[in-house]
Amino acid sequence: MTIAIIGAGLGGLALARVLHVKGVDAVVYERDASRDARGQGGMLDIHSDTGQRALREAGLIDGFRAIARGEGQDLRLLEPDGTLLLQEDTPDDAPLDRPEVDRADLRDLLLDSLPDHAVRWGHAFERADDGVVHFADGGSATYDLLVGADGADSRVRPLLTDARPAHTGQHAVELGIPDVDRTHPDLAALVGRGNYWVLGDGRSLSAQRNGDGRVRVYLSFYRTAEDWVDTCGIPFGDPPAARARLVEEFADWDPRSTALIAACDDVVVPRAITTLPVGLTWPSKPGVTLLGDAAHLMPPVGQGANAALLDGALLGLALAAHPDDLPAAVGEYEREMFERAGAAARMSARIQEMLTAPDAARRMLAFFRPA
Repeated sequence: MTIAIIGAGLGGLALARVLHVKGVDAVVYERDASRDARGQGGMLDIHSDTGQRALREAGLIDGFRAIARGEGQDLRLLEPDGTLLLQEDTPDDAPLDRPEVDRADLRDLLLDSLPDHAVRWGHAFERADDGVVHFADGGSATYDLLVGADGADSRVRPLLTDARPAHTGQHAVELGIPDVDRTHPDLAALVGRGNYWVLGDGRSLSAQRNGDGRVRVYLSFYRTAEDWVDTCGIPFGDPPAARARLVEEFADWDPRSTALIAACDDVVVPRAITTLPVGLTWPSKPGVTLLGDAAHLMPPVGQGANAALLDGALLGLALAAHPDDLPAAVGEYEREMFERAGAAARMSARIQEMLTAPDAARRMLAFFRPA
């Protein structure tokens, strides 16, 4: 088999790693010029039954445990007026059910487990036809199986389905406080070791401790039009002014929330949150398939990275089990993935609906601590 994987995200790299362990060659084509060409985002909670399962299949679970932060499982849930609804502090001997890990560290773990020739940087996918993938620089490569692991805006997806991501009504704005223990020890104590989450009517603030000492702050607005970034009046092109406006947006909340926003640096990144239809499927084609966000883009509530990792691992196992029968391998993988990802997408949509409710904090408390 000649397997071409488009995209060096977690899912594509997990696929390449499992194939490597099984003695099957594959090449990952990534549009970025190098592994350090752009930031990889913040922390991920990697679940024992999905993401960690994938890393066990990849032979990387010990490496993962070395970089995972068990204390990152700590959670503080509050209402906008500052009422603390839930505080969970992780004991030192607690099992690593959902430890946090820096996305860049996890990606590096996967990259370092592959031979140098397995990832081809600077290869932007343009099109594929008749077993040949074409790149923007004019290069090409042949394949027996093309795997779209190229994220939310996948350019491989149209080979299988006309489905496109749709706006959920949510926009998130990312900010951050660098070296928080030194620069703002009071806010470091407020956030704690893991996640600090304030939920209100149509808005939320989450602050997340990162392994490098940075606290990433995410402000979410849940009832927004698709063009909100351009029409909301927040000057995102001027980070200090944008930050000041965001403080005003949350002026009716507990002062600790606005203090977190005011302490952030000049990283102010707005993002529209989009999803694919829940339960998306397509007729199986032996020469092409999808994984991760390319296949089942969900709201960012903790399922996406785990699903992508497990997609990659299980596709790799299916291909290794049927080396002479690509239709059987792809069909086996897709049937399982459709069912599993559909269930995860339904759960994610349910959580997303809770977050938009007027009593979002109380609903999430009931979710975490059911009666």
